Amino acid sequence: MADRLAGTRILILETREEAQFSRLLAEQGADVLQCPMFTIQDAPDPAPIEAWIRRSIAAPFDDLVLMTGEGLRRLMTVVRRIGVETEFIAALGKARKFTRGPKPGRALRELGLEPQITTEKPTSDGVAELLARYDLKGHRLGLQLYPDKDHTALIGAIKAGGAEVAPVLPYVYDAKAADANILTAIDEMTAGKVDAIALTSSGQPRRLFDVAKAHGVEERLRQGLARTPIASVGPVVTEDLAAHGLTPSITPAGEAYFMKPLISAMMTTLGGKTPRAGPH
Repeated sequence: MADRLAGTRILILETREEAQFSRLLAEQGADVLQCPMFTIQDAPDPAPIEAWIRRSIAAPFDDLVLMTGEGLRRLMTVVRRIGVETEFIAALGKARKFTRGPKPGRALRELGLEPQITTEKPTSDGVAELLARYDLKGHRLGLQLYPDKDHTALIGAIKAGGAEVAPVLPYVYDAKAADANILTAIDEMTAGKVDAIALTSSGQPRRLFDVAKAHGVEERLRQGLARTPIASVGPVVTEDLAAHGLTPSITPAGEAYFMKPLISAMMTTLGGKTPRAGPH
């Protein structure tokens, strides 16, 4: 299986796990073009985060919904800074834990905890559909959110089920970062110098189009995507693509929505490509 992607140039936009994704692709022989989409920063005002943490310790939630692994890890950074790690982990252990896809589950396991329920569809709608199956009347529910998403419908659905919702948003995106890199990536795709673009996080397609529109090159971006196979890690990214009239040509088999199955799908589709000659 080694070197199955030899001769291919893969554009990746991942930021949080970019180094790992790049390494896994390189192990298969790919030439990886890295394009960070944004930087992730702690929430600018730590006070609401600290208050949420202390509230969860004083009166542990009946249910906890974790939308991202990054969110839990950012919460733990604050937890350790204010010196309540043991108490917070104990409080988490008392809650019934729902996770949106596998990443929050991995973050929980880093703390010695396990999710009780993982969504079949790792989307906000999937979370709402899952929670609708449970009697939440009178429950106190902690909800860890993520940036660049309107969560009004999800919060409304939970409240409609009779729960008291306590949301927390522990990090933000710096959307102004890396515009120059994104414009370069658009040029590379348009010139036919990219064999596939791998999309691994929600918001990436929107970020591409936002930057393209801001710089007057949306048509150029569409031309580049038309000639570049699009690999999507799962339904969240695919929904974002559909909002822009795009459909991925490479997706993981089954319902394995993470990096290694995506790379396997790319190997199946792109493997055996004739190596490129000369500089890119």
